[in-house]
Amino acid sequence: MHPALQGLITIIVGVGGCVGYFYFSNQFLDRVLFPARGENAGRNINRANQIRPWLFLFPALFALGLYLAYPVFATLWLSLTDRDAGGAFVGLANYIQMAREPKFWEAMHNNMLWLVIVPAFSTAFGLLAAQLTDRISWGGIAKSLIFMPMAISFVGAAVIWKLVYDTRPAGQDQIGVLNAVWLSFDGGAMSVLFLKFVPVLLVALFAALMAFVIYQILRPLLGREKGHGKSHWWAHGLRAIAAIAAAWMIWLSLGAIVSLASATLPYGEPQTWLTIPFWNSIFLMVVLVWIQTGFAMVILSAALRGIPEETIEAAVIDGANPFQIFFKIKVPQIMSTIVVVWTTITIVVLKVFDIVFAMTNGQWETQVLANYMYDKLFRANDWGVGSASAMVIMLLVTPILVWNVYNARKETR
Repeated sequence: MHPALQGLITIIVGVGGCVGYFYFSNQFLDRVLFPARGENAGRNINRANQIRPWLFLFPALFALGLYLAYPVFATLWLSLTDRDAGGAFVGLANYIQMAREPKFWEAMHNNMLWLVIVPAFSTAFGLLAAQLTDRISWGGIAKSLIFMPMAISFVGAAVIWKLVYDTRPAGQDQIGVLNAVWLSFDGGAMSVLFLKFVPVLLVALFAALMAFVIYQILRPLLGREKGHGKSHWWAHGLRAIAAIAAAWMIWLSLGAIVSLASATLPYGEPQTWLTIPFWNSIFLMVVLVWIQTGFAMVILSAALRGIPEETIEAAVIDGANPFQIFFKIKVPQIMSTIVVVWTTITIVVLKVFDIVFAMTNGQWETQVLANYMYDKLFRANDWGVGSASAMVIMLLVTPILVWNVYNARKETR
């Protein structure tokens, strides 16, 4: 059958099926179950109106149950059984086996790095772009260019950046942009400035950002915020975990500063960037930051435009400079939006798979949980450990979803 004809038939059957379901289900409800006639007509009409919304919700609830709820319970069951033994129940044996594998802990370590670096930089760059593009006449064009990577699939972006990181043997023309730039440095003053001073400064700024994040996270726990209701115990727990993660990133940043300052760089030699441990993970993160910055910019730009002008005008009258207006007037008013953007990108990060699979396939110490799960399920054919890793990903995502729901409900009160 021709694909166009097949698509047309699918549309007709799908739309016709939906129309038929809603029409016949309502006819059955009104004419058979609760007919609006006889001495109970009023009661039947009320009952039919109570049931009618569920008729419209049923297809969505059925689809959610079939494609979300069932796979969760099926995966949980697979993680507790051994498929090679005929589906025999083995308890936590798969989880124990997974915890003994170095590749799992490598994936956990890398996911934690992704978890802190990508949301932080994506949100920061998005906020910066939102603030700056609103101040220039051609801001709309700039926003379109920054948002454009969002239209590219993760695999497409990975292919593009793999060309950027491409390496050819010494003596050949480098088609990789990064190696072409790298070979232009010869160890002189400009090399020290761009390859030593600037990276150290960026890492130091990141450490300072993490310190600011810790301060913002711990403010409610330290009693610095007034007028807020009592928070739940799990909200305090999530804040403490986030603060510990940020503190860990500060520690890693200090180590990176020492390493950058003392490193002897191989000038004039093309580098295989995606095979350098630790830094190859950073290069992979750059791809996702490039994609997600546009998303953060659009959301935060809308939030910045929603700030009442009166508060900014009052700050200007009081003598506040642009930095004080931005950090002490604007940022606090859009903090809830920043948290939503941060957590949304965090969920994307926890499920990241395409970029790692297309660029390194988890080699050279770049393994992440989703790629580890894929390797176990479809390469090693180990459904028990693969399902256990899927449950770990779900457990990591769930607290963030709960946090988002909690904040959304708090905003509506």
